[in-house]
Amino acid sequence: MRFGEHLGSSMIKEYYWYYIAYEDLKKALKTGYVTEPTPENTKPDRKPWTEDNEKDFVSLLESELDKVFNFQKIKSEEIVRRIQVSETEVNSVISRLESSTDSRRQSVRPGAAPPSDEDFLTLEQVLSDIIADVHDLAKFTQLNYTGFQKIIKKHDKQTGWYLKPVFAARLNAKPFFKDNYDAFVVKLSKLYDLVRTKGNPVKGDSAAGGTQQNFVRQTTKYWVHPDNITELKLIILKHLPVLVFNPQKDFEEKDTAISSIYYDNPETWELYQGRLKKTEGAEAIRLRWYGGMESDQIFVERKTHREDWTGEKSVKARFSLKEKNVNAFLSGRMTVESIFDKMRREGKKSEDEINDLEQLAREIQYRVITRRLMPVTRTFYHRTAFQLPGDARVRISLDTELTMVREDNLDGRRRAGDSWRRMDIGVDFPFSQLPAEDAERFPYAVLEVKLQTQAGQEPPKWIRELTASHLVEAVPKYSKFIHGTATLFPQRIHLLPFWMPQMDVDIRKPATRQFGIQRPLQSTSISANETQEDDDSDDEEDSEGQGNSRVDRRRLESNGEENGLFDDADGNALDIEERIAAQPLPGDEDYPLYDSDEESVDSDELEEARRVGGAYYYQQLMKYYTHRAGKALLHGCKALIPRPRPTNLPAPEQNGISVIGTQRTHQRFAAPKGKRIHVPVRVEPKVYFAAERTFLSWLEFSILLATIAATLLNFGNDYITFASSWAFTILAALALVYSLMLYIWRVDKIRKRRDVKRVYYEKWGPTIVGVGLVVVVMVNFGLRMRQVGFTSKVVDIQMGRVLDGGQLHADEL
Repeated sequence: MRFGEHLGSSMIKEYYWYYIAYEDLKKALKTGYVTEPTPENTKPDRKPWTEDNEKDFVSLLESELDKVFNFQKIKSEEIVRRIQVSETEVNSVISRLESSTDSRRQSVRPGAAPPSDEDFLTLEQVLSDIIADVHDLAKFTQLNYTGFQKIIKKHDKQTGWYLKPVFAARLNAKPFFKDNYDAFVVKLSKLYDLVRTKGNPVKGDSAAGGTQQNFVRQTTKYWVHPDNITELKLIILKHLPVLVFNPQKDFEEKDTAISSIYYDNPETWELYQGRLKKTEGAEAIRLRWYGGMESDQIFVERKTHREDWTGEKSVKARFSLKEKNVNAFLSGRMTVESIFDKMRREGKKSEDEINDLEQLAREIQYRVITRRLMPVTRTFYHRTAFQLPGDARVRISLDTELTMVREDNLDGRRRAGDSWRRMDIGVDFPFSQLPAEDAERFPYAVLEVKLQTQAGQEPPKWIRELTASHLVEAVPKYSKFIHGTATLFPQRIHLLPFWMPQMDVDIRKPATRQFGIQRPLQSTSISANETQEDDDSDDEEDSEGQGNSRVDRRRLESNGEENGLFDDADGNALDIEERIAAQPLPGDEDYPLYDSDEESVDSDELEEARRVGGAYYYQQLMKYYTHRAGKALLHGCKALIPRPRPTNLPAPEQNGISVIGTQRTHQRFAAPKGKRIHVPVRVEPKVYFAAERTFLSWLEFSILLATIAATLLNFGNDYITFASSWAFTILAALALVYSLMLYIWRVDKIRKRRDVKRVYYEKWGPTIVGVGLVVVVMVNFGLRMRQVGFTSKVVDIQMGRVLDGGQLHADEL
C-alpha cells in the first residue's frame, strides 16, 4: 500500500495529533496547473515552484519536525520516570518478601505483611503497560522518520529544488529517531524477570557457557527487518531475561559489541569453500573480542563441521590469549607451552583441561602457518542475548548493526599490515571513515535461536509462535563470514551462497495472525503492522503499478508444527532449516528458483585442477571443452530434427474479475555472470545405500540375462538359439558395464554434493535396456515362427505326395 494509507492505518489513537501531517505536506507541494485540465489534456503542466513556495513548505516541515521531536522527547522522559517508579515499587515488594522470609526463619513476628500474588500480578500489568509504551514509541519514531524521508524525496522529485542535504542537518539537530531503546530493554528485562519469578530469579553463571571450552548447540537463524527489532526484543524479554555479564555496571552500548576476524588463504579460499559447501571436517578459524579495542582478552576459536552420519556433532573450541601475544603466536615465535604456563601455576584448571587447550592451540598455530592463513574479513555487531543465567537449554541472541570489513592487503593497501587486525577502526559504527569497498553494512538484524533439547522434547510454544510470525524471515545456514567474504571480494569469490540473490527482496510480511506486544485490558493501541512500499509517484500516478506483488519467498507455514524448531534432538532428525529446504514447491508459481551461470557441473573440478596445474589441469581442461562441444552439437542436432513446434497463443481473455492475473511467471534469481550459486544439499547415509541397492538391482538383472544366454548356448542346437544367446549375452554385458559406470558416477556426485537430477533419476538406461530386451525377444520369436512355418510347408508337400498315390522313398522318410 501507499505510505499515506500505511501511516493512517498504523497510528496509535493517543498519539494521533503528534504524527507528521503527511497529507498536509503533500498538499503543500501542489502549486496548481498552468492551464485547467481538459478531457484532451488531463495532466497539464504545473506552475513552477517559486522561492515563496519553498519558504512556506520548509516552514511547515520545520513545525512538523518540532512537533514530532518534542513529543518523542517528552514521551521518552515519561517512560524513564515510569521505569524508575516501577523499580522502586518492585524493590519495595522484594524487600517485603525478603523481610517476611527472614522473619519466618527466625520465628519472629514479621514487621510487614508479605506480598501477595495480587501484588506481583499488579506489578506485572504495570510493567506490561510500560513495555507496550516502549513498543508504541518505537513504532511512532520509525513511522515519522520514514514519513520525513518520503516527503523530502517527493519534494525533490516534484519541485527540482534539492532539500535533502539541508534537511539532513536539521534532522541531526533534532535526532528523535536516534533514541536507543536498548537501555529500556535491559532495565525492563530485569524488573519483569523479578516480577515473573516472584522475587526468585534463576541464578547461575552469567557467562552462560563462558567457562566451557567445547560446547555443542543446535542453531536456527533468521533475518529481522530494522522496523521489527525493538518489538522483537520486547516480546522475547517477557519470556527470557536479557543476559547481563556484569549486573553491577551501568549499561553501555560498547559492552554489547562483538568483533571477530576470520582467517583464510586468499589463493585457494579453502576455509570459505569448506564452510559454504559444509564438507566433512570444514573449519573456520577466527579471533574474537568483546567490547572496544582496549579489550586485552582475545579468544582464538576454531569451528569444525561434522556430518550427522559420522555420529559426531559440529564443535566450537576456543582458548583465550593476551592481545600483545597474538602476533607472536600466529607467526610461531611464541610456543604453545609458554602461553599456558601461567594457567598451570594458578591451578584453576585441571591438567587434562590444560592439555586439551594446548592441543587446540598447537593445531591452530600449525594450520595458520602451513596453510598460509591471513586475516580477510572482520565482522562487527551489537549483540543482545536472552538467556537464563547458567542455563544453556534456550539461548536467543539478536545481532544488530552488523558490518563486515576487509582486513586484507591483497590490493596493495596496507589495511592490517603485518598485524593480525587493522587499527584504524574500533566500535564506531557505521564506520564512516572507511571507503565504500572496505565495508558491507548488512541491512537486517540476525536472530539466532540456540536450543539444547532432550530426545522427543519440543521447544516452548512461544518460541514456535515467534519463529512462525511475520517478524522474522528464516534463512537456512546463514553465515556472517560467508556473506562478508562473498560481498567484499567479488573479483575473487565465484561461488556464492544461495541467499545472495535475494538481498534485494523486501523481507517484511503482513501480520497473518494476532502476534506481538499487547497491552493489558486497558489497551488503546490501534496500530497494525502493514507492508509498506515505496511512495515515489505523484498523486495522479499513485494508482499505477499497485498490481505488482513482491516475491513470495521461502517462508514457514503459519501452523506451529511446521514452524517448530526441533521435534527431537536426534542427530539425523531434520531441523527447521532442512525442513524448509525439503518443502515441496507451493501451488503459487511465483516461487524463487536459482539459476547459476551456464557452465558445466564440472566447473568446480576444473577450478581445483587449475590450482593443481600441470598435465592434470590440461587433461581436465580438454575434458571440459569436449563436454561443452558435445553438448552444443547435441542441441544443434535436436534443433535440425523435424518435429512439432509449440505455437505461441495469446493471453486468455478475462471475463469478470481476474483473481490471479493473466500471466503466471516463475521468479528466478540469476547469479552474476561468471559466478555460480551454491544451494546446500543434505546428504544422509541412506542416499549412499540407495545408490548401492540400485547398482545391486542392475547387477541382478544382468546376471539373469547372462543365465538365459548360457542356457540357450548350452542346450540349443540350431543357429537361432545360438544367435539369441549372443544377443542376450551382449545385452547383459552392456547392462553390467552401464550400471557400474552409473554407480561410480553417482557416488562421486553424491560425495561432492552435486545437485544433479541424474543422481536420482535416470531415463536413458532403463529405456535402452528395456527396448533391447523387447527387440531380442521379438526377433527370437519371429525366427522361431519362420522356422515353424517352413517345417509345416515341407510336411504339407510330403503329405500331398502320399495323397496322390506316390510312395515315399527311404531317404525322404
